[in-house]
Amino acid sequence: MEKSVVSFGCRLNTYESEVIRDMIQDVEGDVVVFNTCAVTSEAERQARQAIRKMRKENPDIKIIVTGCSAQTSPKVYENMDEVDLVLGNEEKLKKQFYSFEEKIKVRVNDIMSVKETSLHFVSGFDEKSRAFLEIQMGCNHRCTFCIIPFGRGNSRSVPLGEIVDVSRKFVAQGYNEIVLTGVDLTSYGEDLPGTPTLGQMLKRYLALVPDLKRLRLSSLDPAEVDDDILYLIKTEPRLMPHFHISLQAGDDLILKRMKRRHLRADVIEFCQKVRDLRPDATFGADIIAGFPTETDEAFENTVRLVKECNITYLHIFPYSPRPGTPAARMPQVKKETIKERAKILRNLGEKQLDAFLGTQIGQESIVLVERGQKGHTEHYAPVCLENISQDINVGSLIKMRFQDVKHGKLLGLIVD
Repeated sequence: MEKSVVSFGCRLNTYESEVIRDMIQDVEGDVVVFNTCAVTSEAERQARQAIRKMRKENPDIKIIVTGCSAQTSPKVYENMDEVDLVLGNEEKLKKQFYSFEEKIKVRVNDIMSVKETSLHFVSGFDEKSRAFLEIQMGCNHRCTFCIIPFGRGNSRSVPLGEIVDVSRKFVAQGYNEIVLTGVDLTSYGEDLPGTPTLGQMLKRYLALVPDLKRLRLSSLDPAEVDDDILYLIKTEPRLMPHFHISLQAGDDLILKRMKRRHLRADVIEFCQKVRDLRPDATFGADIIAGFPTETDEAFENTVRLVKECNITYLHIFPYSPRPGTPAARMPQVKKETIKERAKILRNLGEKQLDAFLGTQIGQESIVLVERGQKGHTEHYAPVCLENISQDINVGSLIKMRFQDVKHGKLLGLIVD
């Protein structure tokens, strides 16, 4: 067993789990850290179930619980006999808190009191094919369904100088692709001197890290995309043409009840603007299925928006009421209806991806090589490399011409 981390929920948690993995190497004995998620009640249930199973199978290990669920519901884990230590989201990224010397089981502070964030870079994620930088943390908005601000705190940004310094080190180590991540990435800079926008920061960042070959953004809020970001989409080939939208729904009334800052027309306009500037751009989106009061007509509006904007990559979340949120007090959609709508959206996502992959047959693209004989194109299309005979270094960029699609992945040959 030795030392391991079990991660639940978002990709940001997955990145931070790699930071945690490094931090616990000096902890004495066998240790397992559960980095939990609070976005749905099902995610929390799965975490508790996994903790109990781990303790039953490994009675002598030390179990640490952290993450958003630990931050928002520390008492739940304090009362679990299987748990030895509970850490909040601030504490989990500080090595000194991974200690059993003090007889304190819960170390969770008021996350709203945190005013700064440190740059945590993850060198091991994706098995060193790409590097991730968490440049923003927390969220100032209060969507009616979301408990995450109470787990992550208010928005905090990392100054540009720190981002550039670490990025240059990554590039010097041979990383060809960097992903900038955050809870609410487009709010970057609101707390920094001069309040630089994400777009202004990106223009300076790309100028200061000229040797970086590929840059990705983890997620964008269509209501906060400024002219500087649009300018980079048009002029900067190093900014990859795949943009993930924090969409959540495609019906205006539902969006208002969610307290989102955009309407369906804003999403359509954003996608059209991007495609006017970068005709080959692809889009992904987060969507909640079965939000309270969602009628059949409202759901169909979401389905139509996915098709109208030709969104390729769908991340579907069945709605789950979070205690204390306004949405939990709204009239709820039946669970079986939520399940069915989530299934419809997932099937639609598979069809959208298959349709896009079909357009790539006969095309050429630069692929970032990952472990497991796979990779991704600039548009984040998954690629299978099992038929490539020559040895290829993980993290390298290769040019390929695609010939077929199999099991949701592109197949092709390397071209000069």
